[in-house]
Amino acid sequence: MQAVVLAAGIGTRLRPVTTNRSKAMVPVLGRPLVERALLPYAKTGVRDFVFVISPDDAEITRHFTESTSLDITARFVVQEERLGTAHALRLAAPFVHGRFVVSACDSLLEPWHVQKLFSVGEDADAVLSLLDVEPEMLCRSGVVELDGERIRRIVEKPSRENAPSNTVSLPHYVFSPRLLEFLPSVEPSVRGEFELQDAIQGLIDGGRTVIGVHAESRFQVSSPEDLLALTRQLLSDGSEPFRIGPDSVSPGMTLVEPFHIEPGTVLGDGCEIGPESYLESGCHIGRGAVVRRSIVLRTGVVEVGEVVDSRIVA
Repeated sequence: MQAVVLAAGIGTRLRPVTTNRSKAMVPVLGRPLVERALLPYAKTGVRDFVFVISPDDAEITRHFTESTSLDITARFVVQEERLGTAHALRLAAPFVHGRFVVSACDSLLEPWHVQKLFSVGEDADAVLSLLDVEPEMLCRSGVVELDGERIRRIVEKPSRENAPSNTVSLPHYVFSPRLLEFLPSVEPSVRGEFELQDAIQGLIDGGRTVIGVHAESRFQVSSPEDLLALTRQLLSDGSEPFRIGPDSVSPGMTLVEPFHIEPGTVLGDGCEIGPESYLESGCHIGRGAVVRRSIVLRTGVVEVGEVVDSRIVA
């Protein structure tokens, strides 16, 4: 099975983290966010990935051709204009052969849920990942109307009053090639974008089988606060080993677990790092500075004696 990864977003809501990099390449404890998102697919056996990227994102192509530790084949399609998810998929369609996955670059699922997406509905033309949410969240996603496990209708970003349920479709899908037949007929939405949900509705209206699988949770990284929360969670739950680059030790420094300090950081004498802190290569921590429950990104500077707590320094 192939995977199409939607990675052309610039991450406006993630600024200043994304001032000098794409949303897909935001670092999460040494791995780009997009790599975190596709890890469950790679672990399930997907090896052929088609990335839809922005025209100025050389960093993502360099990472997946030179640096990634994943055993995958990466191809890249450039979306010159961000005209929606259906538009992005149309660009990737010439490289898709057979059943395929579509995944956003900023939404993280548990591996068991991805395995379930693959294992159920092998004869269905679409399998959607679903999540029950609070009413105020309905206007941010496609909302579905269910009949058992079958999806009868999907509405993109409705008002609370017009939402057919409290169940949303997450940006993780398994499609048969029939979905591609509906992409050319998708019209621009009121937002001026070509929405993938309209193609899915075309499948439904054409009598095709579209089913949903409920997730227990997911982690969406849309803001600096989300990134900080994810980083602290991964550090505190023990799923990531504590690390410090061998060239990062300085006299009199104090380390409080958990932490992740990449090689190539500059740490001043007597500084204190941790707990729940991540320092990206290229950052500079001044003498006697304190960094707790925070992220300091490349080129970020913590001044001499400064105390940083529960923040991102970009």
